[in-house]
Amino acid sequence: MSDKRWYLVSYDIRNQKRWRLLYKQLQGRGERIHYSLFRCRLTPTEMEKLRWELEKLIAVEDDLMFVHLCPRCANRVQERNGINGWEPPTDGFEVL
Repeated sequence: MSDKRWYLVSYDIRNQKRWRLLYKQLQGRGERIHYSLFRCRLTPTEMEKLRWELEKLIAVEDDLMFVHLCPRCANRVQERNGINGWEPPTDGFEVL
């Protein structure tokens, strides 16, 4: 059984250079949902490592947030697509 969990990673970075550094760290670790919001499936150890890496890049005035989605919540996520309207939850949120 996989110990991976869904996390939403949100950030508000005041400096474009730091924003780009955070963005590059998150690429490949999750799916970019919005400008500064990623959905990542990580083990608790991977999440802590990522949090530690990102924390080194931010300044005092920046904001960084990790939100753990429990399996029940992850299965109930609904997304709105500008073309098709509200989509039912996708298999991408299935927690095994």
